[in-house]
Amino acid sequence: MRLTLLIRLPDGHSAQHVGDALIETFNQLPVKLRRTLTWDQGNEMFQHERIEAETGLKIYFADPHSPWQRGSNENTNGLVRQYLPKGTDLSAWDDGQLQRIADELNDRPRLCLKDSTPTELLRRWERQYTLH
Repeated sequence: MRLTLLIRLPDGHSAQHVGDALIETFNQLPVKLRRTLTWDQGNEMFQHERIEAETGLKIYFADPHSPWQRGSNENTNGLVRQYLPKGTDLSAWDDGQLQRIADELNDRPRLCLKDSTPTELLRRWERQYTLH
């Protein structure tokens, strides 16, 4: 589905804080939508086994210096940079502001989704599974 989720980390980027934030965020999604997460080799994912166990996500790690293995991530980073240039102090942004950015990105058609938007696909999925 390629849903963009922006997570504020007011307490820092330690493995504990990142793990807690990812678990809290992904557990808000229906289990059937929690599939995979591809990460680089950063220390902030040291608790990947806990994240997998508590969310049901399968976490993959890209090889060092191999951004092509994280194509969707890299593309999304470029889209986010249209709103938040690299080096932006995110402590000045609140959760609502980050959610508005994510909503705008999720309302953009994506070629990889056959010109559907992540929001449209999420709504279709919700209709399909709430009707059955």
